Amino acid sequence: MTRRKLTQEEIDLWRKVTAQTDRMRPESTDAPRSTLPKPKPAKNASPQLRDFRVGQRVESKPLRHDLIGELKDRLASAQINMDVKAYKRMKRGKLKPEGRLDLHGLTLDRAHPALNRFILSAQADGKRLVLVITGKGRKSADDGPIPTRRGVLKHQVPQWLMMPPLAQAVIQVSPAHLTHGGDGAYYVYLRRSR
Repeated sequence: MTRRKLTQEEIDLWRKVTAQTDRMRPESTDAPRSTLPKPKPAKNASPQLRDFRVGQRVESKPLRHDLIGELKDRLASAQINMDVKAYKRMKRGKLKPEGRLDLHGLTLDRAHPALNRFILSAQADGKRLVLVITGKGRKSADDGPIPTRRGVLKHQVPQWLMMPPLAQAVIQVSPAHLTHGGDGAYYVYLRRSR
């Protein structure tokens, strides 16, 4: 059932009635409700809405389901914790890694202990820059309806390097230069052992 709108004559009559009556609760300070009809919203009041005609195509943006963000972007925006000059030389591939660990073909449960042993022993040996090769990951034949990340080790190794027991040994993690493996490898800059 829809409500009909009040006419101006009915609104004037209601105002006369409310002016002659006393409030039941005079302590209440609520403002009287307006009896005027609500104003209609203006067309295109919102700046996000644009004119749309039937049959017109919508400009669609690709949906991003990755809530964490791209790994490349996260590592690029990470704070530089080492000497800036050395960092720039490392990014250009001018610094030679003193050690190298290849995790190609290993499962997560075999790669994690191997990474822990390698990083801690490299720090104990006094090495500063090491290279951890994860590979880019295999491209599956059918991704299916749910998108999966390519390269499990590629995404997991930077997280392991920032968690204990390796966090106390690692100063900086950065993708390697093309001469040292590019997207499939990481430079790991280590603290001096005490």
